[in-house]
Amino acid sequence: MGTDDCHVLIDAGISGKKIENGLNEFDMTATDMHGILVTHEHIDHIAGLGVMARRYHMPIYATKATIGAIKCTKSVGNIDDELFHPIEAGVDFTIGDIEFEPLHISHDAADPVAYRFKNENHAMAVVTDLGTYDDALVSKLQNLDGLLLEANHDINMLQTGAYPYPLKRRIMGDSGHLSNERSGQLLCELLHDKFGSVILGHLSKENNYEKLAYEAVRLEVTMGDNPYKASDFPMYVAKRDRASDRIAVE
Repeated sequence: MGTDDCHVLIDAGISGKKIENGLNEFDMTATDMHGILVTHEHIDHIAGLGVMARRYHMPIYATKATIGAIKCTKSVGNIDDELFHPIEAGVDFTIGDIEFEPLHISHDAADPVAYRFKNENHAMAVVTDLGTYDDALVSKLQNLDGLLLEANHDINMLQTGAYPYPLKRRIMGDSGHLSNERSGQLLCELLHDKFGSVILGHLSKENNYEKLAYEAVRLEVTMGDNPYKASDFPMYVAKRDRASDRIAVE
């Protein structure tokens, strides 16, 4: 994500090569990036972090506990200490012309965060990997122009699927992931007259699929206790195997 003058990656959960190929689709390269903002240390969010940091000397922004956990993840490899920039939930920091606010979230990681970011004209957020949400998070996510929001799983698919019972409990718990329905319920609390686009992301490969997530979230919005309908704003689903279309905020 970024502006005309500043671009950052949020997480690096795929290989360095796939990250570079994705950037190339937007006529960009890794050298255009001003840093990587890490939400938490689970491997599906940092798999390509070491490669990108070492290859491009790219600054890494993460909470202190997350940095400690990254350093203990052998598959990431060694990263120069000077590349790490500790941040703290609730404390804003600036890269280029973008102001970022890390937001504490409920997930089973060392010190996970979501990110709200803004410049002088617009505000957006990336919110994934949260088992639940509270009024404090909802208040921090008001007045957005766009949002990438987790819609991780369909509850019925998860409950009847092949995952072992402890994993099912973890995913459905308060430190797990948002279901399609809970994603739609959270979205209902964030809509306003000037809301732009929402991208549904972090879909489970085994317990969800694009059309199901899309329709379930739309239904929650349309049937929810709010004055809006799903047709009032654009909704997209992030692609798993390729770069999604560019979403511009006007």
